[in-house]
Amino acid sequence: MCGIAGVFQEPASQTVEKMIKTISHRGPDGHGVMQVPNGTFGHTRLAILDLEGGHQPMEYQGTVIVFNGEIYNYRELKRKYLPDLRVKTHSDTEVLLHLYRRLGPKFVKLLDGMFSFAIEHKGEIFLARDPLGIKPLYYGRGNDGKKFLFASEIKALVGHVERIKEFPAGHWYHSRLGWRKYYRLEETIRPFDGSELDAIPEIKSTLRSAVYKRLLADVPVGVSLSGGLDSSIVTALAREEAENLHSFAVGVEGSPDLEAARQMSSYLETVHHEYVYDTREMIEALPDVLYYLESFDPALVRSAIPNYFLAKLASEHVKVILTGEGADEVYAGYDYLARYETPDELQDEMLHITNALHNTNLQRADRMSMAFGLEARVPFLDVKSVSLAMGIPAAWKLHHERVPKALLRQSFANELPQEIVNRPKVKFSKGAGSSELIAQEAVEKITDEEFTLERDRLKKDWNYNLQNKEALYYYRILREFYDDEWILPTMGNSRSL
Repeated sequence: MCGIAGVFQEPASQTVEKMIKTISHRGPDGHGVMQVPNGTFGHTRLAILDLEGGHQPMEYQGTVIVFNGEIYNYRELKRKYLPDLRVKTHSDTEVLLHLYRRLGPKFVKLLDGMFSFAIEHKGEIFLARDPLGIKPLYYGRGNDGKKFLFASEIKALVGHVERIKEFPAGHWYHSRLGWRKYYRLEETIRPFDGSELDAIPEIKSTLRSAVYKRLLADVPVGVSLSGGLDSSIVTALAREEAENLHSFAVGVEGSPDLEAARQMSSYLETVHHEYVYDTREMIEALPDVLYYLESFDPALVRSAIPNYFLAKLASEHVKVILTGEGADEVYAGYDYLARYETPDELQDEMLHITNALHNTNLQRADRMSMAFGLEARVPFLDVKSVSLAMGIPAAWKLHHERVPKALLRQSFANELPQEIVNRPKVKFSKGAGSSELIAQEAVEKITDEEFTLERDRLKKDWNYNLQNKEALYYYRILREFYDDEWILPTMGNSRSL
């Protein structure tokens, strides 16, 4: 995983150097800037595969690529589509470059992984982002209205473009051919053909495969272990393949996540690490959290705080971490989902929140991990796993007792301790003990009049609905880093706290 940036339609080495410097935290292992025939590309690298040979930007006969992410099936794609290729490296980046040269834009649909990348070929630019938006990408036109700029994070584009836009998940863009949507979650869903009991081995097999492929790395891999169902499943499956697996947990003193994580670590015999933080540390870290997060959505900020401390801890031991992100969306884990009275309503809501992950929970997971040069991988959001989960009847996921993730719990009942299988859903921010403390600070510092004035202004100027005083508190801190209200058009909003 890395950071990418570039300018198309004009050489701009100094601009790209500045952009790459702004996101250098994403790639502490080196950076490069290269003039391409019709612009400039830049890259800052976190070395995961082919530590010596995978440097970027990468060029072959005038075709240049900058790539952020991991392609888990790149070896299979090379064997099938590039059997005669004599590679210079052992990286997925080189395979991507040659796949584009041989197959053109259609090759994107063959990729199994998380990615955002840009390719310059014969004076034309091609960009693509993975199906669910696990890896970030933003773009905009230069202040002259002509240049096309792109970057992995919003902050790299501030001051260089007229308006910052999020590159949509599941899309590609070609400077001559225009935009194409190559992935629609709804089109991948096939109603599950079998009984509820038949679904269990399918769920286990698909998730096991998703975890195993995400252990691919030439560097140490660890797991985020909160002691909840999702992270415990990922840890248990990873432990089947990985010896000396490192696990990580954080929280305030006495938080339930810490105790549950210790229990799971002991059960699975992981090499466990934990960090206990206090209110003072949370308040001190908040400006950094907001700067990297690029959002002031209260639910995201609350969960980003423990994510921040966990990423800091994990980065001292590993370069890749597996997480349980996505399970709540595709297996009905949120408490509020129990309010939906019919399976169709529940299914529609799960589709909505899964399609919205790109600028909510996935943005949080990416930004907090990459703040410390740590790659986060999300097995539950493997495209095959998501397709299977969404094809399973929604009613099976809550059951008559409206128990969240009922079928997922049942699927791994024999692999995990019963107290973990039956542990109620606890949001990361609550389980780690950070959810209410800073929110109270916001309520105390902002008056009703201040909130009303700012809420009305943002609605009038940007058609943005400011949620509450907590959101305004975070927004004011974020504005200290930037003069413009650039973030509002890119903001995602979580469904509930």
